[in-house]
Amino acid sequence: MASPPASRTGPAAGAPGDGAAPGARRPRPRPEKKRRGPQRGADARTRRGGRALPFLIGGIAVLSIASTSGGVYAALTAEKAEPAASETPRDQPPPSAGDPVNVATGGQVAPLRRVVPPDVLAVGGGSISAAKIKRIAKLRRVKDVTAVAGGAVQLQGRQVNAFAVDPSAFRSWTPPGTAKKTELWEALAADQFVVSPAAAEQLQLTRGYQYPVVARTMPHLTMGGSGPLGLPGIDMLVSKKSGEEMGLVPNVAVLVNAPGVSPAKVVKAVAKVLGAGTDVLNLHESKYQSSGGGAVSYLDLYKQAATTCPGLSWTVLAAIGQVESDHGRNTGPSSAGALGPMQFMPATWKAYGVDGDRDGKADIMNPFDAIPGAAKYLCANGAGRGGKQLYRAVWHYNHADWYVQKVLNLARAYAARYD
Repeated sequence: MASPPASRTGPAAGAPGDGAAPGARRPRPRPEKKRRGPQRGADARTRRGGRALPFLIGGIAVLSIASTSGGVYAALTAEKAEPAASETPRDQPPPSAGDPVNVATGGQVAPLRRVVPPDVLAVGGGSISAAKIKRIAKLRRVKDVTAVAGGAVQLQGRQVNAFAVDPSAFRSWTPPGTAKKTELWEALAADQFVVSPAAAEQLQLTRGYQYPVVARTMPHLTMGGSGPLGLPGIDMLVSKKSGEEMGLVPNVAVLVNAPGVSPAKVVKAVAKVLGAGTDVLNLHESKYQSSGGGAVSYLDLYKQAATTCPGLSWTVLAAIGQVESDHGRNTGPSSAGALGPMQFMPATWKAYGVDGDRDGKADIMNPFDAIPGAAKYLCANGAGRGGKQLYRAVWHYNHADWYVQKVLNLARAYAARYD
């Protein structure tokens, strides 16, 4: 892209993902129009879609526990552990007695390249087999699947549901604000633990201090920070190494991303694969939206962004998102340097980038920013007026008639399926 208002956002004429031809004519953006307002107790087997999640650490005593973020969960532990002390360990000063110890940041964490909004969370009564996870990944319209270890542990005398994760991979599944907090993921990589803000407040945890975590073993782990985790009932993350040492159950939970399809349909399909004894949650249900930022799918993002350009159908944004990156599957950089789920050239992004998640930064790689940015760019080129103006606006996105026709045909297909 030669200059910010140039007529190409990402893919070059003839191939999505490539840059614009040098000397491409500059669009004449029109002023953007005003926005248009847009328990269970001891039973470890629960109904699908319920609020109770079965967690295993081994298999003897059944505990009924309340999560710090709300909801009641059934949990099994390998053996009855001694209750954790509610005060800080004796070899550590109380939080008010001095400065916290330094938080190590020696772990290596891959940079955040994309955000994967989870649509469905499935939690088993034990380890979910690799064969079943593979079957879920092969379900129609499912794009991303990740399996994690988990279980119920004691922290500060309270029961907390924890996941053991690879920080480089799992950060993409958390709300954008949390995913961008590199210090949290570096802390996890250094075998510290991270909690939700609710857990940090209710358990009076202080960053940099060590606390005993009671599971099969009782390691003393340093609290590395807090941030919304976006998953109902999950208030703690530990590293894979820590999870193995504590005896957390491998592959006890699966997160599923299926852009462009009804989450309720995904829930049914996943539940059919996993069978009885598994809780499968639609993370788009309103009762789960308060758990640290909620879950938002690409379908939701396209619909929300379209409201910022009166007359623009969300189906056009969805079609462009599919052609450009397969809804975030291939975020570049392209051969010409286009980036992100909507494949913007960096120069164009400087002119049309949007801070959609209001975190103070318009991030080209973040769908919460990139999708409303695409709506802004299309609107500036007349997309909201439909007809020939819509055709011209899509053509400005990629200077190729075949591209415009492909996008508009896909948009009609989306309308037929969802509208």
